Amino acid sequence: MHIVVCIKQVPDSAQIRVHPVTNTIMRQGVPTIINPYDLVVLEEALRLRDQFGGKVTVLTMGPPMADESLRKALACGADAAVLLTDRFFAGSDTLATSFALSTAIKKIDAEEPVDIVFAGKQTIDGDTAQVGPGIAKRMGLNQLTYVSAIRSLDLGSRSIVVERRAEGGTQVLTTGLPCLITMLEGSNVLRRGSLPDMFRAARAEVTTWNAEQAGVEDITQCGLRGSPTVVKKVFAPKPRNEKAVLVETEGKSDAEIARAAIDALFTANPKLEAEIPELVLAS
Repeated sequence: MHIVVCIKQVPDSAQIRVHPVTNTIMRQGVPTIINPYDLVVLEEALRLRDQFGGKVTVLTMGPPMADESLRKALACGADAAVLLTDRFFAGSDTLATSFALSTAIKKIDAEEPVDIVFAGKQTIDGDTAQVGPGIAKRMGLNQLTYVSAIRSLDLGSRSIVVERRAEGGTQVLTTGLPCLITMLEGSNVLRRGSLPDMFRAARAEVTTWNAEQAGVEDITQCGLRGSPTVVKKVFAPKPRNEKAVLVETEGKSDAEIARAAIDALFTANPKLEAEIPELVLAS
């Protein structure tokens, strides 16, 4: 079994800066981390590999420094790593990113057939949740999004059963391989890398492809030229002047604490108490 895990090196969300002209995220000089949602699918891929055997390949697109994130994934137990890096990829939106990644996965699949592609639910810098489904669409893969657990995998019948979070409850879905899966946060916790894996990651040769080596034939679908998304305006939220109201809880029952919190809310919003009956009737 061969699993490809798409990860992304993202800026630390507490220190993000935006370019004043292009309205794209400025990554230079900003500390980076692996997108937290990608750690969930990386662990799930490693668990499946440990149970059924096979290989886990991690794939990312980014500047040369994204090599660091790939080595961290290798240190956690991944078997191989591929980095897509080329100036033609700069400024890619979700459409261009899914094009580049799907092209690279097709090349990986041609060399060693891929059974499952994992992608994080979304990224903390873009927050669109579009890249995973975009890859599935471009590659014609069965798509399982917002998965909370993998119930079973049968390599003989090439089928997989998952639990998927949906409005009002949980869906149990069965589909055939190959497929693409995105998972919810909290589904698992990434393991700590073993000492042998850490040494292996430090010595490992990360496969690096530019656009041509990845098999990209139409450069106009990459980077800013292949990105129809236009950011019209970027702004920081205005700081709030209101201070939090402290409600004393020591020695009080739950009912008394609730009453005190409600009184504080009505004191801060005098019109709210009168408006509640009208809102209830309107609903």
